[in-house]
Amino acid sequence: MDWQERIVANPETLFGRPHIKGTRTGVECILDLMASGWREAQILESYPHLQREDLLAVFAFVRDCLKDEAWIMRATIRRPGIEA
Repeated sequence: MDWQERIVANPETLFGRPHIKGTRTGVECILDLMASGWREAQILESYPHLQREDLLAVFAFVRDCLKDEAWIMRATIRRPGIEA
């Protein structure tokens, strides 16, 4: 999945946070729904402008963010009880 075709960030939309292209639905919103127990079918029913491929793009985007070694290092440094 090439998330770059579906996930964009524009300073004029959602304060520059990543969102699904052509919408104001943020990556964070989708992750919050999933973390709250929403199933794919519920999301697609509640957000009819989204497609299954949009949800897959969200996960591919997050996967690639987690592969970013700089991000991993920052997260490691900020462990509870450790000053960065």
